[in-house]
Amino acid sequence: MNGEAPAVDRRREDIVRANMPLVGHLVREMLARVPAHVNRDDLLSAGYAALVAAARGFDAERGVPFPRFAAARVRGALLDELRGLDWASRSVRQRARRTDAAREELTAELGRTPSVQEIAERLGCTVEDIEHAEDDVHRATVFSLQGFATATADDIVTEPGAGPEEMLIRRERVGYLRHAVDALPERLRVVVQGYFFDERPMAEIAADLGVSESRVSQLRAEALVLLRDGLNTHLDPALAAENPPKEGCVARRRAAYYDRIASRGTLRTRLELTGPDGLPVAA
Repeated sequence: MNGEAPAVDRRREDIVRANMPLVGHLVREMLARVPAHVNRDDLLSAGYAALVAAARGFDAERGVPFPRFAAARVRGALLDELRGLDWASRSVRQRARRTDAAREELTAELGRTPSVQEIAERLGCTVEDIEHAEDDVHRATVFSLQGFATATADDIVTEPGAGPEEMLIRRERVGYLRHAVDALPERLRVVVQGYFFDERPMAEIAADLGVSESRVSQLRAEALVLLRDGLNTHLDPALAAENPPKEGCVARRRAAYYDRIASRGTLRTRLELTGPDGLPVAA
C-alpha cells in the first residue's frame, strides 16, 4: 500500500507535464480576445493550478479523456481570473455609453469628429472626467467580436462544446473583423492595429502619428464605434436598424465604409483567416 501513493503521485505528475501545452494553447486562445492589459503570466498560473487540480480529481473509469476533462477545468479557472479583472463598475460603463452617444450626436451635428472639449461641454463635465472614464473602460473592456461593446469575461470565451455551426459563425465573425479593420480610414486603422493587435503603447502610436495621446484615445473611440456599426450592419442587421445613421455627409461616409467591408472578401476568404479551431492563422 505504501508504494501505491508515490506511484499515483508520479502518474499525476506525468499527466500534468504531458498536458502543460494544453494550458498554453487555451491561454493563447483567450489572449487573442481580451484587452492587451491582461497579463499572460497570471492566466498561465491560474491555468496550471487548474491542471494540477484536474489531475488530482481525474477518474479514468468515467470514460472521459483527460485532455477534455482538464480543458473544462482550465477554461473555468481562466474565466474566474478574468472576472477578477473585470472591475469596471456599472456607473463607469454607463458614463462610457453616455459619452459614445454624445460623440455620435455631435458628429452628426458638426459633420466632423468632435473634440474631447466639445463632448465634455455637451455632457457638462470636464475633459479629465471623460479621459479617466475612457481609460477605466478600456482597461476593463473586452474587445467583443459580436459588438465591440463592454462585456464580461463570460461573453468572450467560446463554449468548450461548440459545434461545427457555432465554430463556422465565429470564424466568419473573425474574418469580418479583420476586413472591417482593413477598411478603416488610415489613421483609425493605424490606431486599432497598433493598440489592439500589436499591443503598442498609446504614447508610441501618438508619436508616430504626430498627435497627442488624448487624440489617439479619441481616434480609438471613433474607430470602435465605426467597427461596431459596420459589423452589426453585416452580421446583425436588426441590431443595426435600431440605430440608423442620420442623413448627410457623415451618413454617406459611413455607408461607404460598410460597403468597403463587404467588398474586402467573400465567405471563403474570411474563413481562410482562421484555422478549424477558430484561431487566427499566420499571415
